[in-house]
Amino acid sequence: MAKLPKKEELLQHKYDVPSDAWMDTPVDIKPGVFCYGAKGKNLEAVGFPNARDWSPSDEDWKLPENWKEIFLQGMADRLSKYRSFRLFMDVCVRCGACADKCHFYMGSGDPKNMPVLRAELLRSVYRRYFTKSGQMFGRLAGARDLTEDVLKELWYYFYQCTECRRCSVFCPYGIDQAEITIMGRELFNLLGLNIDWIAGPVANCYMKGNHVGLEPQTIMSNIEFMLDDIETITGKRIKPSFNRKGAEILFVAPSGDLFADPGIYTCMGYLMLFEQLGLDYTMSTYASEGGNFGFFTSNEMAKRLNAKIYAEARRLGVKWILGGECGHMWRVLNQYMDTWNGPADFLEEPVSPITGTKFTNAKSTKMVHITEFTADLIYHNKLKLDPSRNDHLVVTFHDSCNPSRGMGLLEEPRYIISKVCNNFHEMPEETIREKTLCCGSGSGLNAGEIMDLRLRGGFPRANAVKYVHDKYGVNVLANVCAVDRVAFPALMDYWVPGVQTMGVHELLGNALVMDGEIERTLNLRSEPLPGKGVESDV
Repeated sequence: MAKLPKKEELLQHKYDVPSDAWMDTPVDIKPGVFCYGAKGKNLEAVGFPNARDWSPSDEDWKLPENWKEIFLQGMADRLSKYRSFRLFMDVCVRCGACADKCHFYMGSGDPKNMPVLRAELLRSVYRRYFTKSGQMFGRLAGARDLTEDVLKELWYYFYQCTECRRCSVFCPYGIDQAEITIMGRELFNLLGLNIDWIAGPVANCYMKGNHVGLEPQTIMSNIEFMLDDIETITGKRIKPSFNRKGAEILFVAPSGDLFADPGIYTCMGYLMLFEQLGLDYTMSTYASEGGNFGFFTSNEMAKRLNAKIYAEARRLGVKWILGGECGHMWRVLNQYMDTWNGPADFLEEPVSPITGTKFTNAKSTKMVHITEFTADLIYHNKLKLDPSRNDHLVVTFHDSCNPSRGMGLLEEPRYIISKVCNNFHEMPEETIREKTLCCGSGSGLNAGEIMDLRLRGGFPRANAVKYVHDKYGVNVLANVCAVDRVAFPALMDYWVPGVQTMGVHELLGNALVMDGEIERTLNLRSEPLPGKGVESDV
């Protein structure tokens, strides 16, 4: 991890108009901003082309001899295959409406991190090789040759986009920069120019079923540790189900909730909820990842990884699928699943076995978000809750980019929080819901070596948290994304010390009154509850 600068240094940006034109400004690949190159073994594991070890800091990227032809042919293929890609290459009028909406531009002051200019880096190549004006007039038409320097510039900035899609909300033409980034990364992938924080998880998901490569016995052992803690806290011993054929529901969590702090506390909340309901569910140790890192390499790889969940659902003979608090799981499911793998006709339309509610939004995918499921339970008074157990917490909610902009999941998490917490405050209106600010670590940009970039990109969100922290005393940032739960602790420690990161179902688990439980004196983190023994420092 690069040495982190002081806050004052990180905030020193100049937003002046550059003195040189953007085509005349060479790329400067700086440590702390670029990710390590993908390891050849990880690319080989999934059959990606041009697998090799390489480093962005080296002069020689070990490109194949015909790299230019590969790139341009790949671009031609995608222009013919994806109408949106060609449309987005042509329709931008460079109005700049998106310029100050990107968290990386706000956090870095680098003009090439404006969505309009980041896309223009690729459009210039498109114009040169795929438009008559670019072929005839070259630079006058905004076109430029594809050289190694141009390729490196494209790579550098396309891995400074988290595909959050905030820019698309403000674009008068609806141009989706995320789709452009996706296409750009597919082209890099053809050349073996992936990053290891993406290629490694993809290989692990493909071979082991989850992005960190947890073996089945490790998953079950990790959950056993959680069950020990739950028993200490509640007096109840929970018996989860693994790989059981004939269960009604397959539950798929993000793997971050299975092993990483603070996600494990969210997982404890899931398990306690299912136990209280007597839910007929099972978990697969072979498709143990809701998140889809393949989405950050190519549509084809994303399709392959998404299929694993449905293959397990078919093997186990379940009726429908319940998914945990994850980000890109839900964008993939709601925007791409039917095109890639669906419809899942071998499953049934999801119906809550507790309330009888039909989840008609999941009629095709057969997969329900855990907050939809839980909000429905609370609405029908199926859970006994004691929100006073969270009274030492002052909570705000971060709309994770993919569930909010990708599937419109806005009200369900808030409804749950309102019922399990007595102290909730929204961040400023222009920073939440469809306009939510990104954590700065999405789309595979969660590597330790780019902490400088992540802190810059996450600053706008952190600044909104600081506002409610200073005004209302907010000390908890709740969310429904495993990447957020990994990214935010470091971000908050740096920008807003004293703010913890929690999943919504951790808060639910604290408030949930289970049948036959002992008197609660501890929260899910085994910290004393206020008024129940030793006072917590939280």
